[in-house]
Amino acid sequence: MANERLRAALLERGVSIAELATAIQVDPKTVERWITKGRAPYRKHRYAVATHLGMDESYLWPEALTREQVASASESEIVTVYPHRWAVPRDAWGRLFAQAQNEIGILVYSGLFLADDAGIVRMLAEKAAAGVRVRILLGDPDSPQVAQRGADEGVDDGMAARIRNALVLYRPIRGLAGVEIRLHSTVLYNSIYRGDDQLLVNTHVYGVPAGNAPVLHLRKVLGGDMVTTYTESFERVWEQATPVGS
Repeated sequence: MANERLRAALLERGVSIAELATAIQVDPKTVERWITKGRAPYRKHRYAVATHLGMDESYLWPEALTREQVASASESEIVTVYPHRWAVPRDAWGRLFAQAQNEIGILVYSGLFLADDAGIVRMLAEKAAAGVRVRILLGDPDSPQVAQRGADEGVDDGMAARIRNALVLYRPIRGLAGVEIRLHSTVLYNSIYRGDDQLLVNTHVYGVPAGNAPVLHLRKVLGGDMVTTYTESFERVWEQATPVGS
């Protein structure tokens, strides 16, 4: 069977068969066979193709990796685990965003601890000016999901108040080119903070404030799927969220 995922990936990235072949140093006819006949390349070539296209090897060739290989690669994506968000060093948040060259993403209910950090807000503005796409997702303060999270954490209307406060604190960057802020009405099981291929994922625990819940530091590894799982979740929330005016 033809590998339609690889074909679509080349079209999406605007890469020709000849260009890919040159980049990974194989014959163009070899690349054609990978597409038209669905043949799986050697693993070193799968890595090379996935890296060149900026996509997951496991997506392009879902049958090529065993479950054990995917599990092993995914485990390697875990850089460290913090028992609480307050245990994450402050400079870890700064490094996450400072090192980003293409994408910064924040998915939270309020994330007030970041919005209240003038240095972080200034950095987001500087990154946007440098061409990095900055996307911030906050909970809709009028949504039942935010009301429920407030009740779960024991702060009730305090959650909606925190979101409104965050919106005020983000006012200096609202409307800047490259910065997009949206409100979502979803049930969050994790807050996600992204800097390119690295994530800080703050788990949500019933009855526990986010600041006391664990945080996973993840870095993308070819063949792994943990980072992909969270970034795809971010995109699903983003697509159904409502833009905030400047």
